[in-house]
Amino acid sequence: MGVVDDLRHPLDEELPVVVLAPRDKLYEKIVTNIQEVNSRGGNVIALTNESSGECCDLAKACITIPDSNTYLTPMLLAVPLQLLAYHIGVLRGCDVDQPRNLAKSVTVE
Repeated sequence: MGVVDDLRHPLDEELPVVVLAPRDKLYEKIVTNIQEVNSRGGNVIALTNESSGECCDLAKACITIPDSNTYLTPMLLAVPLQLLAYHIGVLRGCDVDQPRNLAKSVTVE
């Protein structure tokens, strides 16, 4: 059973799927998952390395990071991912400066 089979909601053009696709040993499996999402009508937003042309060709939108050391790649992927989450929150009208339940998670020991 693949990752896509585990989804509880059907894929369609209304549900964007954000994929982190660094150029590493799992890259080919990630490309296969992107192809599966595309075959089910989903829209893929891929975050990947500059050298990952195949991934960008398959995705509806592609955000690239510079090719770098394998150990640095997760930190480089985090920056555009956080910016994407921030801008989606703003577009949805959420208060991005005071997220829900923040006080509860900070004060509970």
